[in-house]
Amino acid sequence: MSDKKERTLIIAAGAIVGLFGALLVKFGNPKNMGFCIACFLRDIAGAVGLHKAAVVQYIRPEIIGLVLGAFIIALATKEFKPKGGSSPFTRFFLAFFVMVGALVFLGCPLRMVLRMAGGDLNAYIGFVGFVCGILCGVFFLNKGFSLKRSYAQPALEGAGISIVMVALLVLLVAAPAFIAFSESGPGSMRAPLAIALCAGLIVGAAAQKSRLCMVGGIRDVVLFKDFKLITGFAVIFVVCLIANLALGNFKLSMAEQPVAHTESLWNFLGLFLVGLGSCLLGGCPLRQLILAGEGNGDSAVAVLGFIVGAAFCHNFGLASSGNGTTPAGRIACIIGIAVCAIIGFMNLNNDQ
Repeated sequence: MSDKKERTLIIAAGAIVGLFGALLVKFGNPKNMGFCIACFLRDIAGAVGLHKAAVVQYIRPEIIGLVLGAFIIALATKEFKPKGGSSPFTRFFLAFFVMVGALVFLGCPLRMVLRMAGGDLNAYIGFVGFVCGILCGVFFLNKGFSLKRSYAQPALEGAGISIVMVALLVLLVAAPAFIAFSESGPGSMRAPLAIALCAGLIVGAAAQKSRLCMVGGIRDVVLFKDFKLITGFAVIFVVCLIANLALGNFKLSMAEQPVAHTESLWNFLGLFLVGLGSCLLGGCPLRQLILAGEGNGDSAVAVLGFIVGAAFCHNFGLASSGNGTTPAGRIACIIGIAVCAIIGFMNLNNDQ
């Protein structure tokens, strides 16, 4: 693919994500949360009973759409290539702590951009932490960090997470009694199922074709002086900002932002952990979902790590709220940074 075509795909994908990021709020999602991989996986974890926080329980169709959109377009373009076996246990724990950092900050890197485009100044502090975390991850990459190679897997193995997403969609539509649906709080704020699912499918397909990644954009600038991926990052921000201004959803402030807190140090450190862990994983939470849809079993393991991490955060009081962070969450964030650093050092290539 030519550089020009690749750049065009990235810009188009960024515009699609930014537009849907604003429109899904208009249709009912929480403010500054048109998309949030961390928050939406947390909601799914609650819906299936992995945690009991009643205000964040809902099978989010956007997540289902993201994975299935990537799966469908990968099949159609013969890019569905099942593989796995690259340090799955380590990837699980990296993803677990990425989720800890995200729920200390209250959002994944994608929601960080959407919060910035909504005027939330706390997200700008988080962005600085995110960049610093990626820079630390790049340090390990430059020293030869590797989770080793992956191997070809059977087609059923690669399609496993997509099958799970179809099952979740059936449960969402059927709404059996054992599936929880929030009646108040962020989990009760939702765009209509058809709109949310279609948005997820479109964004999933666009992200698969463009290789869109919040972490990859910054990493590539530092490592290779390649600005293509970070262009998508910028376009998401600009398009969502324009849409928020047009829809009246822009408020420039630190205080009283939706589903956010004003503890600057922990906004910084939460996304520092997300940036570091995601860099070692090889992509942000959005990218892990898309790769899982393409048949990457290692990314599917990471997605499971995100889900378990989210459940753990709410079962043990690690997740922040609009009122601020918790003592347990702060400790877990520091532990997560230490664990990621240890994983980084333990997986260096000694020849470097």
